[in-house]
Amino acid sequence: MRTGRPKQPLVLTEEEHERLQSLAHRARSQPLLARRARIVMVCGEGLANTAVAKKVRCSPAWWSNGAAGF
Repeated sequence: MRTGRPKQPLVLTEEEHERLQSLAHRARSQPLLARRARIVMVCGEGLANTAVAKKVRCSPAWWSNGAAGF
């Protein structure tokens, strides 16, 4: 049984995905901005919240702050 609010799907356009990929892999990006871009890209894959946090290697609390800005 699920608890809490249902997860809203995150659909990224090709342009948004390319921009996020650029931010995530650019050498001059700030580390926090690069991590947030990686979080948003993984969220676009439709994974569960805990799977996103595990894949990006951060705590679920940090993940929720990172994804909230998008």
